[in-house]
Amino acid sequence: MAETGPGLTRWRPRGSTRAVALVLHGGAEHGTAQVRPWRLAYLRMVPLARALHRAGRADGLEVLLLRNRLYGWNAPAENPVPDARWALERIHADHPGVPVVLVGHSMGGRVALRVADDPAVLGVCALAPWTPPGEPVDAVRGRSVLIVHGTRDRMTSPAASYAFAARARAVAERVVRYEIAGEGHAMLRRPAVWTRLMCAFTRELTGAGEKDETFRRAAAAPGDEGLRLPG
Repeated sequence: MAETGPGLTRWRPRGSTRAVALVLHGGAEHGTAQVRPWRLAYLRMVPLARALHRAGRADGLEVLLLRNRLYGWNAPAENPVPDARWALERIHADHPGVPVVLVGHSMGGRVALRVADDPAVLGVCALAPWTPPGEPVDAVRGRSVLIVHGTRDRMTSPAASYAFAARARAVAERVVRYEIAGEGHAMLRRPAVWTRLMCAFTRELTGAGEKDETFRRAAAAPGDEGLRLPG
C-alpha cells in the first residue's frame, strides 16, 4: 500500500484567526504502519482538540490536529518530527505571523518539545510526554513549557519528564509541571484536570484568557516546587 502524507483536521474560530493550537498525537518507539483516523492514539486527541476549540474559538483560536504519516518514532528517522514541521509550514502559509501553541501527548509531547524552536511557537503543553534520558532542551529556549504527568503512568516516565523539566529551566522562559495523582497514561481517570490545565495554559499564552497566577507563581517557585505541583 502506498504511503500517504500527513493530514490536518481543522476547527476554525469565530471571525479571524488570531492564534493557532497545533495538537500532536502519540505513537510508539517503533512502528511503520500508517496512522489511520481510527487509530486510538489519534482518536484520544480529538476531544482535547475540541475542548481547546470551545475554550478559545470566540477569541480567535484556530485548532489543528495533525495525523502523522507513520505510527512510530523510528530513530534515527524520527518520522513524526518532519510531519510536525510540515504542519507548522502550513500554518505559516495560511496565517503569517500568527502565534502558535503546541499541545502533544506521549510521543506527540516529545515531538512538540523538539519543534518548539519554530519562530511562531510561544510554548508547549506536553501531556504525559515521552522524554527519554538525554532528550535535548535547546528547542524550548525562550518558550513557556507546561508538562502534565500522571503518577501511575507506566508507558512514559514521570521521573524522566521531571528530569527534562529541571534541565529545561535553564533555557526556557518558564517551566511548570503538574503531577496528577492516580492517573495513568491514557488520561482517563481525571480528564477534566488535563483539559483545564491545557486550555488555561493555551489561552493565557495566546492572550485569549486572563493571566493565570497559578502558572506565574509556579514558574517563580524556588527549588523544584513548580515542577511537582499537584493536579
